[in-house]
Amino acid sequence: MSSPTRRSMLAFSSLLPLAGAPAARGGGGAAAGEAGRFAPAVSGREVMRRRYFPDVVLTTHEGKRVRFYDDLLKDKIVVLNMMYADCTGICPLITANLVRAQKILGERVGRDIFIYSITVKPEVDTPEHLREYAVMHQVGPGWLFLTGRPGDVELLRRKLGFADANPEVDRDKSRHSGMVRYGNEPLALWGSCQGQAKPEWIAEEISFVIRKPPLKTTVG
Repeated sequence: MSSPTRRSMLAFSSLLPLAGAPAARGGGGAAAGEAGRFAPAVSGREVMRRRYFPDVVLTTHEGKRVRFYDDLLKDKIVVLNMMYADCTGICPLITANLVRAQKILGERVGRDIFIYSITVKPEVDTPEHLREYAVMHQVGPGWLFLTGRPGDVELLRRKLGFADANPEVDRDKSRHSGMVRYGNEPLALWGSCQGQAKPEWIAEEISFVIRKPPLKTTVG
C-alpha cells in the first residue's frame, strides 16, 4: 500500500477559486442595467452543495430517516467513509482506526465533529445489521452508520469521489475505497487521508479543518 499523502484534497476542491469569483466585472462606463444580464455570484460552498452533495434520504443504524445534506452535512464538520458490515478486508481495520481517532478527538465528536459511515451494500446492510456492527466495534456518540436505496447510495459514492477509476475494480464492492474524507462544510474546506493510516495521524488530519488549538495525539 502506498503511504498516505498529507492533506490530499478532494478533486472537487479545485473548483473553489472559480466558484467564488464575481459573475461579472463592470467597467468604469458600463451601464448599470448590464449587470442584470449576468447570473449572480455563487459561493464555493453552494457550488459544492449542488454538484457533490445530493440531498438523498438515508436511514441511520438507529432507524431514523435523514437527508444527506440538510441533516448530516449542513453547517457541520464531518468525517466520511464507506464500508459494509460483513467486510473481512479493510473495513474492520478502518473502523478500529476511526474508533481510536474518535477517542483522540474526544468530546468534540458529536458536538463539533460528526462521523458518517455509509454502506456500499445497502441491499443487505439493514439498519439492524449496521447497529450490530456499531455495537461490535464500540463506536461512541456522534457516529452514524447509514444505508439507503441502492441508487441513492451509488449516487453518493460517485459524487463523493469513492469510485475507482478502473471499472473492473469499481465493480467489485469488496475492493471499495479505503479513503476517509473530512471537511468543514460551512467553510468549504475538504480533504482526505488513508483510512489505514495511524489513528493519531487521522485525528491530526481532521483537526486541520477544525480551526481550533492543536490536538493531544495520545489516548490515556
